[in-house]
Amino acid sequence: MNRYEDPFIVNLPHLDLHGEYVDSALVLVDDFIKDNIKLRNYKIVIIHGKGGNILKNAIHEYLRRDKRIDNYYLDLNIGQTIVELKKNE
Repeated sequence: MNRYEDPFIVNLPHLDLHGEYVDSALVLVDDFIKDNIKLRNYKIVIIHGKGGNILKNAIHEYLRRDKRIDNYYLDLNIGQTIVELKKNE
């Protein structure tokens, strides 16, 4: 995973998962990915928070296994993950 700052991150689609349990968060992440593929947004932000890393670790494990994901990495703000989706051509 790379760590660098994207100056246009505020313009990317965001999903805020604060207060969610792991199971419900993974369903929301899957729906968010599906929606953004349909909208042809190939770079998205998932906000999981900085807490005990349980949510972050579960989301990263999910992203690692998902074939629709090209790359993902923590932003300089470690409470959010930047996800790059594969482009279907």
